[in-house]
Amino acid sequence: MYILGNLSIYFALILSVYAFIVFVLGIKRQDQRLIDSGRGATLAVFILASVSMLLMFIMLGTSQFQFQYVYQYTSSDLPLLYKLSALWAGNAGSLLLWTFFLTMYSAMVAYSFKMKRNPLTPYIVAIMTLNTIFFYLILGFVTKPFVLLDGVPLEGRGLNPMLQDPGMILHPVTIYLGYVGLVVPFAFAIASLILKNMDSFWIKMTRRWTIIAWLFLTLGNVIGGYWAYTELGWGGYWAWDPVENASFMPWLTVTAYLHSVMIQERKNMLKIWNLSLIILSYALTLFGTFLVRSGVLTSVHAFGETNLGAYFLIFMAFMVIFSMYILMSRYHLIKKDTGQFESFFSKESSFLVNNLILVGGTFAVFWGTIFPLVSEAVRGTKVTVGIPFFNTVMSPILLALLFVMAICPLIAWQRSSMKNIRDNFLIPAIISLVIAGLLVVMGIRDAYPVISFGIIAFMVLTHIVEFIRGTKARRKVTQESVPVALYRLLIRSRRRYGGYIVHLGIAIMAFGIVGANFDIERLETLSVGESVILGDYTITYEGLSQRSEGVNDIVFANMKVEKNGKQLGYMQPERMFYLNWEEPSTNVAVRSTLSEDLYIVLSAWESDQRATFKFKINPLVKWIWIGTYVLIIGAVFAIWKGRYGNVVPRYSGPQRKVH
Repeated sequence: MYILGNLSIYFALILSVYAFIVFVLGIKRQDQRLIDSGRGATLAVFILASVSMLLMFIMLGTSQFQFQYVYQYTSSDLPLLYKLSALWAGNAGSLLLWTFFLTMYSAMVAYSFKMKRNPLTPYIVAIMTLNTIFFYLILGFVTKPFVLLDGVPLEGRGLNPMLQDPGMILHPVTIYLGYVGLVVPFAFAIASLILKNMDSFWIKMTRRWTIIAWLFLTLGNVIGGYWAYTELGWGGYWAWDPVENASFMPWLTVTAYLHSVMIQERKNMLKIWNLSLIILSYALTLFGTFLVRSGVLTSVHAFGETNLGAYFLIFMAFMVIFSMYILMSRYHLIKKDTGQFESFFSKESSFLVNNLILVGGTFAVFWGTIFPLVSEAVRGTKVTVGIPFFNTVMSPILLALLFVMAICPLIAWQRSSMKNIRDNFLIPAIISLVIAGLLVVMGIRDAYPVISFGIIAFMVLTHIVEFIRGTKARRKVTQESVPVALYRLLIRSRRRYGGYIVHLGIAIMAFGIVGANFDIERLETLSVGESVILGDYTITYEGLSQRSEGVNDIVFANMKVEKNGKQLGYMQPERMFYLNWEEPSTNVAVRSTLSEDLYIVLSAWESDQRATFKFKINPLVKWIWIGTYVLIIGAVFAIWKGRYGNVVPRYSGPQRKVH
């Protein structure tokens, strides 16, 4: 297995180099045989990557501790599911997973029916293959997945307890699918520039690729937040950790890109902006990987200090310089026949403002993330930027973004008259102001939550108005019933209304996020029988108990919970101690309702059973997870082909003899 595993890595590297060379030669000589050979090599590389993955899964699942990776990240008592998920617990395994996804996407593009006989295909696959070569160089010479130890240990070191969670089975996979997915639109964009195809064909062909990548990034971020909320025990779901920021920044730029490409498709505007956004998004995926694997910044998510970060930084710099060179060399062609903005009060302008807000947010997060490195370089002292900075900067950015999202659906293309603005926005604005006023009457005096809830209400109402307006317009023409008219309206404009559903999901998530302004937290040390009052809750500590779970021991507290005199039952915050790991893990006790979460953490205890707890009430948190489900539904609806989504964009760019 050692020989087979390493052969699969090195043969894949050789074939990747071969594929790249024959693609370049085939393009230069216009020789279709060379292109076909490169396409075959691309498929062979994917097969070899699959073999590497299968071998690694077998090694992990069967506890073959003679392999260094298996020894470092598993143990014989580990459940099979966590043994297999240990594949992405370390550098070598996670990069192998990344490479597998990359080769899979490359093969899918190379053999895509929609790209059959398209002259862009060799360029696209060559660019993706260049990325594959880099990853195989890392796997072959820097962090090798198939390394034998000198002896055969009786037992492995085990998996980090923080990774023994269902969220950690899904979180890395979704993040990698998002990261790798952005290579596809990047490759399409650069290939179009090289071939001097300046229309929006590459945008239309990669629309679903980009939305799927965006969806996986969204899922990765939310699942990571849920894991942090239930596993880390600090009481929140987003700490603006450098690695969290690393996956959030490309999400912001891709969100901006998905909006701005609509302007290019409809009005032939923002060509350079869109190309720059997709290059930036791609570069940020590499930058995020640099942060995770370099150890330059402290993070609970990082893989530790290694020299891998330097390689990613060099590769990122090379790809960005290469991309910008191609972009600037085609600048005069891109600027031809570019449309112009006709009015500030138009849908195009609202999309542009949306983009500026998102890119501004990206820069704010980027600056806060790298500030410790900048301060260390300038002053010799690493100054860390904390949660208050990010919350202070990003809160108004969130509100501005929600406000623009509220305006976008109802504002007209090209130019909106004052009558149009008044007719579309007057009623939602009045209702939103009434809601804000009611919140003040109910006793909420802080400006930020009042304004936030008012804007969220305005956003939801404008989207509802858009659904109603579209249904009415369709009924006027077809005389259909309301349900039929609404259904057919949606399925005939999946991209548009799927996007609106995504907006509603984000509004629901924002509703939950704003709830953090009302959280209550206390740290208390209690003796058995003592109670603590937190808001409407009375929580009584009834003692510690212990139980075993396999080879692990669990210490848990019995907490009787009452609310307004009514008994709600018991909650049991836990600390789990592992046979193969020095540090215990925290299992938070959470009682979740639509209005609030009661959150209890067992922090420490004494021999006389006195225990210290963190108690927290987190209002509206459940709406973040509900909003995520709505967002997923909207994104899937938008990309689902259906009866009206099977039209393949027509390529009208320069022709070549090879395809």
